[in-house]
Amino acid sequence: MDQRREALDRLSTSKRAEEDLPRPEHPRPQFRRSEWLSLNGWWSFEIDGGDSGLERGLLDRELTGRILVPFCPESELSGVANRDRMLAVWYRRNFEVPAAWAGKRVLLHFQAVDYEATVWVQGQEVARHRGGFTPFSCDITGLVEPGEAGVVVVRARDPWWEPQPRGKQSGAFRPEGALYHRTTGIWQTVWLEATGDPGLERPRLTPDLAAGTLRLEQRVSRPGRGLVVRARAYDEEGEVSRAERQLDGELVAQLDLTIPPERRRLWSPEDPFLYSIEIELSCAEGEVIDRVFSYGGLRSVGISGGRLLLNGKPIFQRLVLDQGFYPDGMLTAPSDQALVQDIELAKAAGFNGARLHQKVFEERFLYHSDRLGYLVWGEFPDWGCGGFGPPEDNQKPGPTYITQWLEVLERDYSHPSIVGWCPLNETRQPISDSLKVLDDVTLGMFLAAKAADRTRPVLDASGYSHRVPASDVYDSHDYEQDPVIFAAHHAGLSEGSAYLNRWLDRDISIPWRGQPYLVSEFGGAWWVADGDSEADSWGYGERPKSAEEFFGRFRDLCSCLLENPGVAGYCYTQLTDVFQEKNGILDFWRRPKLDLERLAAVQRRLAAAEASEP
Repeated sequence: MDQRREALDRLSTSKRAEEDLPRPEHPRPQFRRSEWLSLNGWWSFEIDGGDSGLERGLLDRELTGRILVPFCPESELSGVANRDRMLAVWYRRNFEVPAAWAGKRVLLHFQAVDYEATVWVQGQEVARHRGGFTPFSCDITGLVEPGEAGVVVVRARDPWWEPQPRGKQSGAFRPEGALYHRTTGIWQTVWLEATGDPGLERPRLTPDLAAGTLRLEQRVSRPGRGLVVRARAYDEEGEVSRAERQLDGELVAQLDLTIPPERRRLWSPEDPFLYSIEIELSCAEGEVIDRVFSYGGLRSVGISGGRLLLNGKPIFQRLVLDQGFYPDGMLTAPSDQALVQDIELAKAAGFNGARLHQKVFEERFLYHSDRLGYLVWGEFPDWGCGGFGPPEDNQKPGPTYITQWLEVLERDYSHPSIVGWCPLNETRQPISDSLKVLDDVTLGMFLAAKAADRTRPVLDASGYSHRVPASDVYDSHDYEQDPVIFAAHHAGLSEGSAYLNRWLDRDISIPWRGQPYLVSEFGGAWWVADGDSEADSWGYGERPKSAEEFFGRFRDLCSCLLENPGVAGYCYTQLTDVFQEKNGILDFWRRPKLDLERLAAVQRRLAAAEASEP
C-alpha cells in the first residue's frame, strides 16, 4: 500500500469524515477562554499559479476546489496533495458568529499561515501578516453580528524564489539532502474567539523560585480607569494563591501569585507539576468583563560554571533533534495524539528533551512538553541563511528575521518546558571576512532574545559561527562516526580547549570562553529499517551493516559525551527519518528502528553526573 493510500485510510479510520472536525482541540491551551469556535474543516480552495487572483476576481466568487484545513495543500491529509510550487493559494468559507456572543468582541485567529497572508471578512481587508510560523489575529467585531453568517477569504502567497525564513522547506522542485517538501498556506488551526471589551491579552508568566512566586504581567486591550485584574492559582487541593491589581490607565498589571512553602512543587522532568491559573478583568462596579484560564510551572533555569542548572541543580541535557515533519501532514501533526506520541517515544529512548529543529512547533506540542516534563530549546527556522545549499535555498537574513523571532519569543515565553533559545543554525561567517548583514542579524536576534527573556540562556547560533561574546552557552556540530576520533575531538574541554567547527579550513568562530558546552548535533548514522526503501536515502557516515552495528555506534558516540566531564549536554540526530533522510531512531511513520529500552539504558548511566554538585 503506498503512503498516500495509507494516509487517506488513516483519515477514514480516525473518523475524520467530511462532517467531522480535524484537529478539534483548543490550539492555545495556555491562554484559553470558554467561548471559542474552531473553523477547521472543509474550505473552498484554489491554486493561483500566477498570483493574479485578486485581479481575476477570486475575492468575490466561489473557488473551484476544496481543502481540509488545517492541513497544507502539499499534504495527503488536505485532500489536495499538490507538491509542485504554488505561488499563491486562496481559501474561502462561510461561518457564523454564535448569538450568545452578543456584546463581546470577536477575534479571528490564524495559528500559522505560510508565508504572506491577507485576510478579508465580508469583503473588507482585516489583516496582513508575513511569517509562516507565528500566529496573528483579526478583530472582526461589527463586521459579522452575533447570530449572523459571514464569509472569510484568505490569500496566502509563498514566493519560493524570494529569501524568507522557511527552515527545512526546499525551494527546489524536489526535496534533496536535508531539505524537504514545502508547506504553503494554512497549516495550523483557524478559530474564532469571544473576548471582553476591554479584554485580557496574553500574559507573561515568570517563575521566581527564590520567592516561590509566579509573576504575572497582564496586558489589557483598550484599557481605562477603574479596571481590576484578579488572578488565582490552584493546585489539586484547591486555591493556593490570589492577587489583584487596579488599573488607572496602565497598559500592564503586575501581580505576584506567591505559593505558600507547604504547597510549593517545583516543575521538573521527574515531576512536571503545573499550577492552574484563572485571570479575571472586572469593571469598577465589580462585574466580570473577561475571564481566561492558564497555567504555570514553578522552576528556574541557570548556569554554574560549565554546567546547566534546573531548579539550582545540574542537569545533563540529553536532547534529541526533532524536525516535526509527518509523512501525511508535512509540518502539521495528523492528530494531537501524534504530538504526544513523539514525546513519549523520545522519553522511552532515554532522552529528557529535544531541540525543536528549524521549525516553530505548534503550541499544543509545548503544552504536552509542559505537562509531560520534556525539556525543549526554542529555535527559529532559518537554515540556509549562512550559505548552505543551492542558491534557491539560501535564506538571506534581514529585518524580518528579528520581527518574526520577536513574535516567537512573545508566543512561547511562559512555557516552563522551554529551557533555552537558539535563533540561528549553522551560519558561516569567516572571522577574516568583513562584517555583513548576517553579523548584524545574529547580534540583533541574540539581543532580542535577551531583552524579551532574562530567565533563560541564549545560544547565538547552533554550530559553526559563534560571533557574540556574551552568548550564554557554546556548542558544536560533530558528525564524526568513529568513536575514537569523536572522543579525541572533545577531549580537551577539561583543559580549556574546545572543538570548533571550521568552514573550508577557515576559522569562523570567536574562542570558547568556558560557557556550558553542548554537542548539539551528532550521530545521524544512516540506517534503513527492515521493509523500508533504501533508494535515494542518506545518512551520516558509512551505513551500518546491521541493527546491532547501528546500536553500537549510538552507544559508543553517546558514551564519549556522557563520560566527558566538560560536556553539559548533547543533541542526538535524530528522532525520526524525514523523507529521504534515513538516520532516525524511528522511521518516518514513528516505528522504532531499534529497541528503545536499550537506547535508554545507554543514557541512564548519567545518573551520577546529574546528581553531582555544580
